[in-house]
Amino acid sequence: MATLLIRGGRVIDPAQNIDRIDDVLVRDGLVVSIGHDGGQPLGRADETIEAGGLIVAPGLVDMHVHLREPGREEDETIETGTRAALAGGFTSVACIPNTEPPIDTQAAVEFIHQKAARADTCNVFVVACVSRGREGKELAEIGRLVEAGAVAFSDDGAPVYDAELMRRALEYCRMFDKPILAHEEVLELSRGGVMNEGLVSLLLGLPGMPAAAEDVMIGRDVTLTEATGGRLHVMHVSTAGGVALIRDAKRRGVRVTAEACPHHFTLTDESLRGFDSNYKMSPPLRTAADVEAIIEGLVDGTIDCIATDHAPHAREKKMLELDRAPFGILGLETAVGLSVTRLVATGRIGWPRLIESLSTLPARILGINRGTLRPGAVADVTLIDPERSWQVDINTFRSKSVNSPFHGWTLRGRAVATIVGGRVKYRLG
Repeated sequence: MATLLIRGGRVIDPAQNIDRIDDVLVRDGLVVSIGHDGGQPLGRADETIEAGGLIVAPGLVDMHVHLREPGREEDETIETGTRAALAGGFTSVACIPNTEPPIDTQAAVEFIHQKAARADTCNVFVVACVSRGREGKELAEIGRLVEAGAVAFSDDGAPVYDAELMRRALEYCRMFDKPILAHEEVLELSRGGVMNEGLVSLLLGLPGMPAAAEDVMIGRDVTLTEATGGRLHVMHVSTAGGVALIRDAKRRGVRVTAEACPHHFTLTDESLRGFDSNYKMSPPLRTAADVEAIIEGLVDGTIDCIATDHAPHAREKKMLELDRAPFGILGLETAVGLSVTRLVATGRIGWPRLIESLSTLPARILGINRGTLRPGAVADVTLIDPERSWQVDINTFRSKSVNSPFHGWTLRGRAVATIVGGRVKYRLG
C-alpha cells in the first residue's frame, strides 16, 4: 500500500474546523489521518513532503471553468485546461457546457469524462445544459444527464431567458437536489455593451452594460427559487445591488448560493481606459463601490465561494478591436495569488475563510465528495506557500491561451504542490 506523508504544515480544513500545525497521512489515494487521531505511525511513508511554512488544504475546487472542448480547441482543451488547473492548485474543476456542440446529452457528458480520464490530470465534473442546445426553448433531459454524471445545470454565456422555463427547471432539478448555475443578465439592457455603463464608459465613448441588467435578473431568479424551493447558484456576481439581493434572500431562507471571481474583487472599469481587450469580460468590471460590496459579501458569507470563470481565447481573437473581441479572461493560474494578495494580505479575510471559499463550499454546492481532509476522504490536497512573492508571466502558463490582464503583476501566495487522489500531479518548478 503506497503511503504519502505531508509533514509539519499548517493544516486547514474548514469542514472539520481544523487549523493547526500537523501531519497528514495518505494511503492508497485516501486520507488516513491528521496527526495521530487515527493511531497511525506517521513517521513512516513511501514518500514524505516536508510542508513546514506551507498551508496544507483540501484540494481546491473551481466550479466555473470553460474548457472549450469540444468545438473550440484552438482556445483550450480538456488536457491543457486541467494542466492549468493543477498549476493553480485546483484538484477539481466543473466545466461549463457552452461548448460546440453544447453538453446537453448523455453522450456529451460521457465524452467529457472520457477525455478527462485520458488526460489523467485533475478531476473534471460536468455541468450540463439547462435547455436543449442552450437555446432557452425547451428543457434538456435533466434526469438522463444526472444519470450520466452531471453535477449541476447551466446555460452560462446566456441567461435562461424564459421565466416559465426557469421555473420548471428549478422544480425539476429540485427532484435531484441539483443546483442551477445562473448567468444573470437582461439582454435588452446589456446588448451591444462592451464595459460597465457609467462615468468611464461615458468618457471613453463606449457602449455600456448597466448594473441593472444583472440585478433585475437576479431578482427574478431569487423570486422563482423562493416559489419553487429549488436551488439557485448565482454565477460571477459583479454588482453591489446583486450582493444586496442575495443577502436579503438568504435571510429569508431562500436556497441561493453565489460566487465571485478574482477579477471582480480586484479590478474596476477604470482598467478599460487603455482599450485593452484583456479587461473585457461579462459581466464587466464595475466600479470601486461594487468591488467593495463583493469583498464585503465574501467577508460575511453572502457570497459563498470564489470561482475563476476561466475563459480562454486564442491570442488572435483578443487582438481584435474592443467591440469585436470576445468577453473573458484566464483565471486558473492566478486565482490563488490574486485572492491572497487582495483578501488575506490586506486582512479582509483569514486563511480558513479563503480555503472554505476555494474548496469546502464549492464542493458542497456541487454535491461532490471533495473539499475535506476527513479520514476516508479522497486525498486531494493543495499545498500553498502563503508568503511566496511571484510575478505573473503569461508565457509560462499551462493554458493554451494567454488572455490575462495580470501579466507582470507581482502577487503573494502560490500553490507549490497539487495532489490528486494521493498522487502528486504538480510541483512548482
